[in-house]
Amino acid sequence: MTALDVLGDPVRRRLLEHLALGGEISAGGLVALAQEEFTVSQPAVSQHLRVLREGGLVSARAVGRRRIYTLEPGPLAEAERWLAELRGFWSQRLDALETELARGRRARRTDDDNHEADTAEDTTRRMA
Repeated sequence: MTALDVLGDPVRRRLLEHLALGGEISAGGLVALAQEEFTVSQPAVSQHLRVLREGGLVSARAVGRRRIYTLEPGPLAEAERWLAELRGFWSQRLDALETELARGRRARRTDDDNHEADTAEDTTRRMA
């Protein structure tokens, strides 16, 4: 399972966001956060945490009876590299689209200016 597969679920994305902002968080803390935002059950959150662990996006360590979760940046860095490649692909195409849109706006302005000049000339001729 790749990082992008794991990130396909909004609950898992939000759990990762909490870990990114809060550093280490207990399983109970993550369950409470997910239940507050998504109204999901404790077993469902535990399943999401298992998927995150198996995907390598988080690690868990036992502290007494609690499990403390930490974000693992490696898989996210791989996903970021892949997205950066796509961003380059789309940036070139979006830049070309922006150029074409600007050309169209200029052409419309020129056509509008010519139309206004023609209309003004017609009005002047009718008045004379």
